[in-house]
Amino acid sequence: MGKKEKFEDEEMTVDIELDEGTVTCAIITILEVEGKDYIVLMPLKEDGTANDEGEVWFYGYKENPEDPNEEPELIYIEDDEEYEKVADAFDEYLDNVEFDELIDEE
Repeated sequence: MGKKEKFEDEEMTVDIELDEGTVTCAIITILEVEGKDYIVLMPLKEDGTANDEGEVWFYGYKENPEDPNEEPELIYIEDDEEYEKVADAFDEYLDNVEFDELIDEE
């Protein structure tokens, strides 16, 4: 994915309200760790391009099974140990994605 690539598909972004304002983030993936769902978000620059640092944010993720159209709930991860498990799972996800791309190219 190039740095200049824009995330124009509305389904692929989510707005996060922070103290300093709203940040639009690209949804990278949803991971399941120990039976809980987590979402991986990449904060975007104001022009809609990926941030230069490759920074990602992890949040707990909960959908309402009764209403799939309801906005999913994002839960801040306060526990360092839980955060590390999600970060490790994301590293594993990245390894698998890179491995899959290598196989696809052959």
